[in-house]
Amino acid sequence: MVGIDLVEIKRMSELTRLSNFLSKVFTEGEILYYRKKGEKPETLAGMYAAKEAVAKALGTGISGFRLNDIEITHEDNGAPKIILHKEAKKIAAGKNITISISHDGGIAAAVAMIV
Repeated sequence: MVGIDLVEIKRMSELTRLSNFLSKVFTEGEILYYRKKGEKPETLAGMYAAKEAVAKALGTGISGFRLNDIEITHEDNGAPKIILHKEAKKIAAGKNITISISHDGGIAAAVAMIV
């Protein structure tokens, strides 16, 4: 299965102004990564798009689990990878998921593939 998602970076910038948005959608590790990268909205938009793409690849959309059950981490070389928690982990049941994230022209895009 494949999932894809697009996020408008400006919209993500606006959402960060909401008091509990970050903690509701992102894990502690993701928030630390965002801060380490200079709190750039394209960083969050890319991770958000990746979460949505993973949910679509699982065939569920955001149903049966929370967005922060999908965690986007990064290898030492910067390559993104997925760690699933709680209900998302149960739904994936050992499936291998790979992702790619990109952003340009005010849009962040992500593709997730279950292999």
